[in-house]
Amino acid sequence: MSVLKQNKDKNYYTEAYRPQFHFTPEKNWMNDPNGLVYYEGEYHLFYQYHPDGLKWGPMHWGHAVSKDMLHWEHLPIALKPDELGMVFSGSAVVDWHDTSGFFNGGHGLVAIYTSATEEVQQQSIAYSSDNGRTWTTYEGNPVIPNPGIEDFRDPKVLWHDETSQWIMVLAAGQEIMFYGSPNLKNWTHLSNFGEGEGSHDGVWECPDLFELSIENDSKGETRWVLQVDVQDGANAGGSGGQYFVGQFDGKAFKNEDKPERVRWVDYGKDFYATQSFSDIPKTDGRRIWLAWMSNWQYANEVPTDPWRSAMSLPREVTLQKGEDGDIILIQKPIKEIENLENETFVDKTHRVNKGEEVIITSQPNEPFMLEVEVDISADNTSGIRLFDTKENEAAAITLDRKNAKLTIDRAEMFNGHFHKEFPAKTTAPLPSLAGKVDLQIIVDKGSIEVFLENGKITLTNLVLPKQNSDFVISAFAEKEDVNLHITGKTLKSVWV
Repeated sequence: MSVLKQNKDKNYYTEAYRPQFHFTPEKNWMNDPNGLVYYEGEYHLFYQYHPDGLKWGPMHWGHAVSKDMLHWEHLPIALKPDELGMVFSGSAVVDWHDTSGFFNGGHGLVAIYTSATEEVQQQSIAYSSDNGRTWTTYEGNPVIPNPGIEDFRDPKVLWHDETSQWIMVLAAGQEIMFYGSPNLKNWTHLSNFGEGEGSHDGVWECPDLFELSIENDSKGETRWVLQVDVQDGANAGGSGGQYFVGQFDGKAFKNEDKPERVRWVDYGKDFYATQSFSDIPKTDGRRIWLAWMSNWQYANEVPTDPWRSAMSLPREVTLQKGEDGDIILIQKPIKEIENLENETFVDKTHRVNKGEEVIITSQPNEPFMLEVEVDISADNTSGIRLFDTKENEAAAITLDRKNAKLTIDRAEMFNGHFHKEFPAKTTAPLPSLAGKVDLQIIVDKGSIEVFLENGKITLTNLVLPKQNSDFVISAFAEKEDVNLHITGKTLKSVWV
Protein backbone atom coordinates (compact mmCIF):
# COMPACT_ATOMS: atom_id res chain seq x y z
CA MET A 1 0.00 0.00 0.00
CA SER A 2 1.29 3.45 -0.85
CA VAL A 3 0.58 6.53 1.18
CA LEU A 4 -1.34 8.00 -1.72
CA LYS A 5 -4.21 5.68 -0.84
CA GLN A 6 -4.38 7.47 2.48
CA ASN A 7 -3.84 10.97 1.08
CA LYS A 8 -6.32 12.34 -1.44
CA ASP A 9 -4.38 15.51 -2.26
CA LYS A 10 -3.84 15.47 -6.03
CA ASN A 11 -0.60 17.39 -5.55
CA TYR A 12 0.85 14.77 -3.22
CA TYR A 13 4.45 13.90 -4.15
CA THR A 14 4.49 16.22 -7.17
CA GLU A 15 6.85 18.96 -5.92
CA ALA A 16 9.84 20.05 -8.01
CA TYR A 17 12.50 17.30 -8.08
CA ARG A 18 10.31 14.94 -6.04
CA PRO A 19 11.34 11.38 -7.06
CA GLN A 20 8.54 9.21 -8.37
CA PHE A 21 10.00 5.77 -7.58
CA HIS A 22 12.96 6.49 -5.29
CA PHE A 23 12.06 6.54 -1.61
CA THR A 24 11.72 9.95 0.06
CA PRO A 25 10.17 10.97 3.39
CA GLU A 26 6.96 12.95 3.15
CA LYS A 27 8.73 15.92 4.71
CA ASN A 28 11.91 17.02 6.48
CA TRP A 29 15.44 15.63 6.58
CA MET A 30 16.57 12.06 5.84
CA ASN A 31 20.01 10.46 5.52
CA ASP A 32 21.42 6.93 5.97
CA PRO A 33 19.26 3.84 5.37
CA ASN A 34 19.07 1.80 8.60
CA GLY A 35 17.74 -1.56 9.70
CA LEU A 36 16.98 -2.97 6.25
CA VAL A 37 15.29 -6.30 6.91
CA TYR A 38 12.69 -8.61 5.35
CA TYR A 39 10.15 -10.10 7.75
CA GLU A 40 6.70 -11.63 7.43
CA GLY A 41 6.22 -10.57 3.81
CA GLU A 42 7.47 -6.98 4.23
CA TYR A 43 10.64 -5.14 3.42
CA HIS A 44 11.41 -2.72 6.25
CA LEU A 45 13.30 0.50 5.57
CA PHE A 46 14.36 2.52 8.59
CA TYR A 47 16.34 5.69 8.06
CA GLN A 48 18.09 8.55 9.81
CA TYR A 49 15.40 11.18 10.22
CA HIS A 50 15.06 14.67 11.65
CA PRO A 51 11.29 15.17 12.00
CA ASP A 52 11.51 18.87 12.84
CA GLY A 53 13.62 20.36 10.08
CA LEU A 54 15.10 20.22 6.58
CA LYS A 55 18.68 19.93 7.86
CA TRP A 56 20.48 17.28 9.89
CA GLY A 57 19.39 17.44 13.53
CA PRO A 58 18.53 15.17 16.44
CA MET A 59 18.44 11.75 14.82
CA HIS A 60 15.45 9.42 14.98
CA TRP A 61 14.69 6.25 13.02
CA GLY A 62 12.01 6.89 10.43
CA HIS A 63 10.18 3.82 9.15
CA ALA A 64 8.48 2.55 6.00
CA VAL A 65 7.44 -0.89 4.71
CA SER A 66 6.96 -2.30 1.24
CA LYS A 67 6.01 -5.48 -0.61
CA ASP A 68 8.29 -4.75 -3.56
CA MET A 69 10.90 -2.14 -2.42
CA LEU A 70 9.24 0.44 -4.68
CA HIS A 71 5.76 1.13 -3.28
CA TRP A 72 6.30 2.25 0.31
CA GLU A 73 3.91 2.83 3.18
CA HIS A 74 5.08 5.42 5.71
CA LEU A 75 4.80 4.33 9.34
CA PRO A 76 5.27 6.27 12.59
CA ILE A 77 8.78 7.00 13.83
CA ALA A 78 10.26 3.77 15.20
CA LEU A 79 13.05 4.93 17.54
CA LYS A 80 13.47 8.28 19.28
CA PRO A 81 16.31 9.87 21.29
CA ASP A 82 16.42 8.83 24.95
CA GLU A 83 18.65 9.32 27.99
CA LEU A 84 21.58 7.73 26.09
CA GLY A 85 21.31 10.23 23.24
CA MET A 86 20.27 10.37 19.63
CA VAL A 87 19.57 7.25 17.57
CA PHE A 88 22.36 7.00 15.00
CA SER A 89 22.68 4.43 12.20
CA GLY A 90 22.50 0.68 12.64
CA SER A 91 20.84 -2.49 11.43
CA ALA A 92 18.01 -4.90 12.18
CA VAL A 93 17.77 -8.69 12.19
CA VAL A 94 15.15 -11.36 12.70
CA ASP A 95 15.91 -13.30 15.89
CA TRP A 96 14.40 -16.52 14.55
CA HIS A 97 15.38 -18.72 17.49
CA ASP A 98 14.86 -16.19 20.28
CA THR A 99 18.53 -16.09 21.22
CA SER A 100 17.80 -12.77 22.91
CA GLY A 101 14.97 -14.11 25.06
CA PHE A 102 12.77 -11.20 24.02
CA PHE A 103 10.09 -13.26 22.24
CA ASN A 104 8.97 -16.00 24.64
CA GLY A 105 10.31 -18.75 22.41
CA GLY A 106 8.96 -17.18 19.22
CA HIS A 107 10.70 -14.75 16.89
CA GLY A 108 10.75 -11.02 16.17
CA LEU A 109 12.81 -8.06 15.10
CA VAL A 110 15.84 -6.68 16.93
CA ALA A 111 17.31 -3.30 16.01
CA ILE A 112 20.98 -2.62 16.78
CA TYR A 113 21.99 1.05 16.67
CA THR A 114 24.35 3.69 18.01
CA SER A 115 23.22 5.79 20.96
CA ALA A 116 25.03 9.09 20.50
CA THR A 117 25.64 12.29 22.43
CA GLU A 118 28.15 14.98 21.56
CA GLU A 119 30.60 13.27 23.91
CA VAL A 120 30.15 9.53 23.43
CA GLN A 121 28.86 6.90 20.97
CA GLN A 122 27.72 3.48 22.27
CA GLN A 123 25.81 0.51 20.89
CA SER A 124 22.23 -0.22 21.96
CA ILE A 125 19.38 -2.54 20.99
CA ALA A 126 15.59 -2.47 20.86
CA TYR A 127 13.06 -5.16 19.95
CA SER A 128 9.63 -5.50 18.37
CA SER A 129 7.07 -8.31 18.67
CA ASP A 130 4.53 -6.76 16.29
CA ASN A 131 6.28 -6.62 12.90
CA GLY A 132 8.17 -3.45 13.72
CA ARG A 133 5.12 -1.33 14.56
CA THR A 134 6.19 -0.69 18.15
CA TRP A 135 9.57 -0.98 19.81
CA THR A 136 10.85 -1.64 23.32
CA THR A 137 14.28 -0.32 24.27
CA TYR A 138 16.42 -2.89 26.08
CA GLU A 139 16.84 -1.93 29.72
CA GLY A 140 20.48 -3.10 29.70
CA ASN A 141 21.65 -0.57 27.10
CA PRO A 142 24.32 0.14 26.08
CA VAL A 143 25.22 -3.42 25.12
CA ILE A 144 28.67 -2.19 24.05
CA PRO A 145 29.89 0.85 26.02
CA ASN A 146 32.38 3.13 24.33
CA PRO A 147 35.97 1.90 24.86
CA GLY A 148 37.45 5.38 24.46
CA ILE A 149 37.07 5.85 20.69
CA GLU A 150 35.66 9.14 19.34
CA ASP A 151 33.97 7.66 16.23
CA PHE A 152 32.43 4.35 17.30
CA ARG A 153 29.22 3.70 15.42
CA ASP A 154 26.95 2.18 12.75
CA PRO A 155 26.65 -1.49 13.82
CA LYS A 156 25.79 -3.99 11.10
CA VAL A 157 24.74 -7.36 12.56
CA LEU A 158 24.42 -10.76 10.87
CA TRP A 159 24.15 -14.39 11.95
CA HIS A 160 27.24 -16.50 11.15
CA ASP A 161 26.21 -20.14 10.69
CA GLU A 162 29.65 -21.72 10.88
CA THR A 163 30.41 -20.32 14.33
CA SER A 164 26.77 -20.15 15.54
CA GLN A 165 26.96 -16.56 16.71
CA TRP A 166 25.87 -13.06 15.90
CA ILE A 167 28.58 -10.92 14.29
CA MET A 168 28.66 -7.14 14.63
CA VAL A 169 30.65 -5.06 12.13
CA LEU A 170 31.36 -1.65 13.63
CA ALA A 171 33.04 1.49 12.28
CA ALA A 172 35.67 2.80 14.69
CA GLY A 173 37.62 5.79 13.42
CA GLN A 174 39.34 4.46 10.31
CA GLU A 175 39.06 0.80 11.19
CA ILE A 176 36.39 -1.89 11.39
CA MET A 177 35.91 -3.73 14.68
CA PHE A 178 34.29 -7.18 14.75
CA TYR A 179 32.32 -8.39 17.75
CA GLY A 180 30.61 -11.72 18.46
CA SER A 181 27.55 -12.55 20.59
CA PRO A 182 25.34 -15.56 21.37
CA ASN A 183 22.31 -13.46 22.23
CA LEU A 184 22.59 -9.87 20.87
CA LYS A 185 23.09 -8.62 24.44
CA ASN A 186 26.58 -9.76 25.46
CA TRP A 187 29.35 -8.95 23.01
CA THR A 188 33.02 -9.98 22.78
CA HIS A 189 35.61 -8.14 20.70
CA LEU A 190 36.99 -10.48 18.01
CA SER A 191 39.33 -8.53 15.73
CA ASN A 192 40.06 -5.31 13.85
CA PHE A 193 40.48 -4.66 10.13
CA GLY A 194 41.55 -1.64 8.15
CA GLU A 195 44.95 -0.31 9.11
CA GLY A 196 46.76 0.39 5.83
CA GLU A 197 43.86 -1.03 3.78
CA GLY A 198 41.92 0.89 1.13
CA SER A 199 41.07 4.59 1.31
CA HIS A 200 41.71 6.52 4.53
CA ASP A 201 40.96 10.05 3.35
CA GLY A 202 37.98 10.27 5.70
CA VAL A 203 36.39 8.66 8.74
CA TRP A 204 34.99 5.17 8.05
CA GLU A 205 31.22 4.73 8.41
CA CYS A 206 28.24 2.46 7.74
CA PRO A 207 29.91 -0.93 7.16
CA ASP A 208 28.21 -4.01 5.75
CA LEU A 209 29.39 -7.62 5.47
CA PHE A 210 27.94 -10.55 3.52
CA GLU A 211 28.95 -13.68 1.62
CA LEU A 212 28.20 -14.13 -2.10
CA SER A 213 28.67 -16.92 -4.60
CA ILE A 214 30.77 -16.11 -7.65
CA GLU A 215 28.17 -16.18 -10.45
CA ASN A 216 30.35 -17.49 -13.27
CA ASP A 217 32.49 -19.89 -11.23
CA SER A 218 31.89 -23.58 -11.90
CA LYS A 219 33.54 -24.62 -8.62
CA GLY A 220 30.89 -22.91 -6.53
CA GLU A 221 33.36 -20.60 -4.83
CA THR A 222 32.19 -17.81 -2.54
CA ARG A 223 33.74 -14.63 -1.22
CA TRP A 224 32.87 -12.19 1.56
CA VAL A 225 32.25 -8.56 0.69
CA LEU A 226 33.03 -5.87 3.26
CA GLN A 227 31.54 -2.50 2.33
CA VAL A 228 32.88 0.58 4.13
CA ASP A 229 32.00 4.21 3.55
CA VAL A 230 34.48 7.07 3.59
CA GLN A 231 33.09 10.34 4.88
CA ASP A 232 35.46 12.44 2.76
CA GLY A 233 37.96 11.96 -0.06
CA ALA A 234 35.99 9.51 -2.22
CA ASN A 235 36.76 9.11 -5.91
CA ALA A 236 34.09 11.60 -7.01
CA GLY A 237 34.80 14.04 -4.18
CA GLY A 238 33.26 14.17 -0.74
CA SER A 239 31.59 11.06 0.69
CA GLY A 240 31.47 7.67 -1.00
CA GLY A 241 31.76 3.92 -0.52
CA GLN A 242 34.55 1.39 -0.97
CA TYR A 243 34.47 -2.39 -0.79
CA PHE A 244 36.88 -5.21 -0.04
CA VAL A 245 36.70 -8.81 -1.30
CA GLY A 246 38.08 -11.63 0.83
CA GLN A 247 37.40 -14.23 3.47
CA PHE A 248 35.70 -14.09 6.86
CA ASP A 249 35.98 -17.00 9.31
CA GLY A 250 33.68 -15.77 12.06
CA LYS A 251 36.47 -13.88 13.75
CA ALA A 252 38.54 -11.86 11.27
CA PHE A 253 38.25 -10.52 7.72
CA LYS A 254 41.17 -11.09 5.31
CA ASN A 255 41.40 -8.84 2.25
CA GLU A 256 42.48 -10.68 -0.92
CA ASP A 257 43.75 -7.53 -2.63
CA LYS A 258 46.92 -5.60 -2.14
CA PRO A 259 46.29 -3.28 0.82
CA GLU A 260 46.64 -0.12 -1.26
CA ARG A 261 43.96 -1.10 -3.79
CA VAL A 262 40.74 0.89 -3.53
CA ARG A 263 37.55 -0.51 -5.04
CA TRP A 264 34.82 2.14 -5.26
CA VAL A 265 31.22 0.99 -4.92
CA ASP A 266 29.90 3.77 -7.17
CA TYR A 267 31.70 6.46 -9.16
CA GLY A 268 29.06 9.16 -8.83
CA LYS A 269 28.74 11.89 -6.21
CA ASP A 270 25.55 10.59 -4.62
CA PHE A 271 25.72 6.99 -3.37
CA TYR A 272 26.55 6.77 0.33
CA ALA A 273 25.84 4.77 3.51
CA THR A 274 25.09 1.63 1.47
CA GLN A 275 23.25 -1.10 3.38
CA SER A 276 21.84 -4.49 2.37
CA PHE A 277 18.63 -6.20 3.46
CA SER A 278 18.87 -8.87 6.12
CA ASP A 279 16.82 -12.08 6.08
CA ILE A 280 15.70 -12.11 2.44
CA PRO A 281 14.37 -15.69 2.09
CA LYS A 282 16.66 -18.34 0.61
CA THR A 283 13.92 -19.09 -1.92
CA ASP A 284 14.61 -15.59 -3.30
CA GLY A 285 18.38 -15.79 -2.83
CA ARG A 286 19.24 -12.22 -3.73
CA ARG A 287 21.50 -9.81 -1.89
CA ILE A 288 19.89 -6.38 -2.29
CA TRP A 289 21.21 -3.06 -1.09
CA LEU A 290 20.46 0.61 -1.44
CA ALA A 291 22.15 3.87 -0.47
CA TRP A 292 21.47 7.43 0.59
CA MET A 293 21.44 9.43 -2.63
CA SER A 294 23.37 12.50 -1.52
CA ASN A 295 26.82 13.74 -0.46
CA TRP A 296 27.88 15.31 2.83
CA GLN A 297 29.53 18.15 0.90
CA TYR A 298 26.14 19.72 0.12
CA ALA A 299 23.43 17.44 1.55
CA ASN A 300 22.05 20.08 3.93
CA GLU A 301 21.59 22.59 1.11
CA VAL A 302 19.99 20.66 -1.78
CA PRO A 303 17.08 22.90 -2.89
CA THR A 304 14.09 20.63 -2.30
CA ASP A 305 11.04 21.23 -0.15
CA PRO A 306 9.24 20.02 2.00
CA TRP A 307 11.62 17.03 2.10
CA ARG A 308 15.36 16.65 1.71
CA SER A 309 17.15 13.56 0.39
CA ALA A 310 16.20 10.34 -1.40
CA MET A 311 17.34 6.73 -1.40
CA SER A 312 18.85 5.11 -4.45
CA LEU A 313 17.01 2.49 -6.44
CA PRO A 314 17.53 -0.87 -4.66
CA ARG A 315 20.15 -2.96 -6.45
CA GLU A 316 20.79 -6.68 -6.78
CA VAL A 317 24.42 -7.33 -5.86
CA THR A 318 26.49 -10.27 -7.17
CA LEU A 319 30.13 -11.22 -7.76
CA GLN A 320 31.74 -12.18 -11.06
CA LYS A 321 35.21 -13.39 -11.99
CA GLY A 322 36.86 -11.60 -14.92
CA GLU A 323 39.12 -13.14 -17.54
CA ASP A 324 42.11 -11.99 -15.49
CA GLY A 325 40.76 -13.79 -12.43
CA ASP A 326 39.83 -10.59 -10.64
CA ILE A 327 36.57 -10.83 -8.70
CA ILE A 328 34.37 -7.76 -9.06
CA LEU A 329 31.08 -6.53 -7.64
CA ILE A 330 28.11 -6.36 -10.03
CA GLN A 331 25.13 -4.08 -9.32
CA LYS A 332 21.88 -4.20 -11.25
CA PRO A 333 18.48 -2.56 -10.67
CA ILE A 334 16.06 -4.86 -8.85
CA LYS A 335 13.93 -6.86 -11.25
CA GLU A 336 10.80 -5.31 -9.72
CA ILE A 337 11.56 -2.12 -11.69
CA GLU A 338 10.15 -3.94 -14.74
CA ASN A 339 6.69 -3.63 -13.19
CA LEU A 340 6.93 0.15 -13.58
CA GLU A 341 7.69 0.03 -17.29
CA ASN A 342 5.13 1.87 -19.35
CA GLU A 343 5.29 3.07 -22.97
CA THR A 344 8.24 2.81 -25.35
CA PHE A 345 9.02 6.38 -26.41
CA VAL A 346 12.11 5.70 -28.53
CA ASP A 347 13.57 2.69 -30.34
CA LYS A 348 16.05 3.91 -32.93
CA THR A 349 19.41 3.26 -34.51
CA HIS A 350 21.33 6.42 -35.36
CA ARG A 351 24.55 7.09 -37.18
CA VAL A 352 26.02 10.20 -35.60
CA ASN A 353 28.52 11.97 -37.83
CA LYS A 354 31.77 13.20 -36.35
CA GLY A 355 31.61 16.73 -35.04
CA GLU A 356 27.81 16.71 -34.92
CA GLU A 357 25.18 16.70 -32.22
CA VAL A 358 21.80 15.28 -33.24
CA ILE A 359 18.47 15.20 -31.46
CA ILE A 360 17.41 11.61 -30.87
CA THR A 361 13.98 12.24 -29.36
CA SER A 362 11.99 14.49 -27.10
CA GLN A 363 12.58 13.65 -23.46
CA PRO A 364 9.41 12.56 -21.64
CA ASN A 365 8.15 14.46 -18.63
CA GLU A 366 7.82 11.18 -16.74
CA PRO A 367 10.75 9.22 -15.30
CA PHE A 368 12.27 6.83 -17.81
CA MET A 369 14.79 4.11 -18.54
CA LEU A 370 17.20 4.00 -21.47
CA GLU A 371 19.14 1.09 -22.95
CA VAL A 372 21.97 2.47 -25.06
CA GLU A 373 24.43 0.56 -27.25
CA VAL A 374 27.28 2.57 -28.73
CA ASP A 375 29.73 1.14 -31.29
CA ILE A 376 32.79 3.29 -30.77
CA SER A 377 36.36 3.09 -32.10
CA ALA A 378 39.42 3.02 -29.85
CA ASP A 379 40.29 6.68 -30.34
CA ASN A 380 36.84 8.21 -30.43
CA THR A 381 34.69 10.11 -27.94
CA SER A 382 30.91 10.13 -28.07
CA GLY A 383 27.89 10.21 -25.81
CA ILE A 384 24.39 11.42 -25.11
CA ARG A 385 22.94 14.49 -23.43
CA LEU A 386 19.89 14.33 -21.17
CA PHE A 387 17.73 17.28 -20.15
CA ASP A 388 19.13 19.06 -23.23
CA THR A 389 17.73 22.50 -24.02
CA LYS A 390 18.45 25.31 -26.43
CA GLU A 391 20.50 26.85 -23.63
CA ASN A 392 22.59 23.63 -23.41
CA GLU A 393 21.63 23.09 -19.78
CA ALA A 394 22.18 19.36 -20.09
CA ALA A 395 23.62 16.40 -18.21
CA ALA A 396 26.19 14.90 -20.57
CA ILE A 397 27.21 11.22 -20.46
CA THR A 398 30.48 10.86 -22.36
CA LEU A 399 32.34 7.73 -23.48
CA ASP A 400 36.05 8.50 -24.03
CA ARG A 401 37.69 5.37 -25.42
CA LYS A 402 41.16 6.85 -25.86
CA ASN A 403 41.44 7.91 -22.24
CA ALA A 404 39.32 4.98 -20.97
CA LYS A 405 36.82 7.19 -19.14
CA LEU A 406 33.07 7.36 -18.70
CA THR A 407 32.03 10.82 -17.50
CA ILE A 408 28.80 12.37 -16.31
CA ASP A 409 28.89 16.16 -16.40
CA ARG A 410 26.11 18.00 -14.53
CA ALA A 411 27.99 21.33 -14.32
CA GLU A 412 25.60 23.00 -16.79
CA MET A 413 22.41 22.10 -14.95
CA PHE A 414 20.18 25.10 -14.34
CA ASN A 415 19.76 24.82 -10.58
CA GLY A 416 23.10 23.22 -9.76
CA HIS A 417 25.01 26.21 -8.41
CA PHE A 418 23.52 26.29 -4.90
CA HIS A 419 26.86 24.89 -3.63
CA LYS A 420 30.36 25.06 -5.10
CA GLU A 421 30.83 21.26 -4.96
CA PHE A 422 27.64 20.37 -6.82
CA PRO A 423 28.46 21.33 -10.46
CA ALA A 424 30.71 18.33 -10.96
CA LYS A 425 32.10 15.96 -13.55
CA THR A 426 32.21 12.41 -12.21
CA THR A 427 34.39 9.84 -13.93
CA ALA A 428 34.56 6.04 -14.01
CA PRO A 429 36.92 3.66 -15.80
CA LEU A 430 35.93 2.53 -19.30
CA PRO A 431 37.56 -0.33 -21.24
CA SER A 432 39.96 1.21 -23.74
CA LEU A 433 39.48 -1.35 -26.53
CA ALA A 434 37.17 -0.54 -29.42
CA GLY A 435 33.75 -2.14 -29.69
CA LYS A 436 30.24 -1.93 -28.34
CA VAL A 437 29.52 -0.28 -25.00
CA ASP A 438 26.25 -1.00 -23.23
CA LEU A 439 24.63 1.49 -20.86
CA GLN A 440 21.47 1.30 -18.82
CA ILE A 441 20.35 4.73 -17.64
CA ILE A 442 17.55 5.25 -15.13
CA VAL A 443 16.24 8.79 -14.74
CA ASP A 444 13.89 10.02 -12.03
CA LYS A 445 12.78 13.57 -11.34
CA GLY A 446 16.01 14.46 -9.57
CA SER A 447 18.56 11.77 -10.34
CA ILE A 448 20.47 9.77 -12.94
CA GLU A 449 21.76 6.25 -12.27
CA VAL A 450 24.06 4.74 -14.91
CA PHE A 451 24.89 1.02 -15.11
CA LEU A 452 27.80 0.23 -17.45
CA GLU A 453 28.25 -3.22 -19.02
CA ASN A 454 25.49 -4.92 -17.06
CA GLY A 455 26.44 -3.36 -13.75
CA LYS A 456 30.22 -3.72 -13.70
CA ILE A 457 30.47 0.04 -13.11
CA THR A 458 27.80 2.38 -11.73
CA LEU A 459 27.51 6.16 -11.40
CA THR A 460 24.78 7.82 -9.35
CA ASN A 461 24.22 11.57 -9.46
CA LEU A 462 21.55 14.00 -8.40
CA VAL A 463 20.46 16.45 -11.11
CA LEU A 464 18.53 19.71 -10.83
CA PRO A 465 17.19 20.65 -14.29
CA LYS A 466 15.18 23.73 -15.07
CA GLN A 467 11.52 23.11 -14.33
CA ASN A 468 8.74 23.16 -16.96
CA SER A 469 11.17 22.95 -19.88
CA ASP A 470 10.91 21.06 -23.15
CA PHE A 471 13.92 18.73 -22.99
CA VAL A 472 15.40 16.57 -25.71
CA ILE A 473 17.79 13.65 -25.67
CA SER A 474 20.68 14.21 -28.06
CA ALA A 475 23.80 12.33 -29.15
CA PHE A 476 27.22 13.50 -30.25
CA ALA A 477 30.46 12.14 -31.73
CA GLU A 478 33.83 13.85 -31.91
CA LYS A 479 36.57 12.25 -34.04
CA GLU A 480 34.71 9.61 -36.04
CA ASP A 481 31.16 8.61 -36.94
CA VAL A 482 29.36 6.50 -34.35
CA ASN A 483 26.55 3.97 -34.58
CA LEU A 484 24.16 4.19 -31.66
CA HIS A 485 21.03 2.25 -30.79
CA ILE A 486 18.77 3.62 -28.09
CA THR A 487 15.61 2.19 -26.56
CA GLY A 488 13.62 4.10 -23.98
CA LYS A 489 10.58 3.36 -21.84
CA THR A 490 8.73 5.64 -19.47
CA LEU A 491 8.34 4.51 -15.86
CA LYS A 492 5.14 4.80 -13.85
CA SER A 493 5.04 6.73 -10.61
CA VAL A 494 4.62 4.62 -7.47
CA TRP A 495 2.46 7.37 -5.98
CA VAL A 496 -0.35 7.20 -8.53
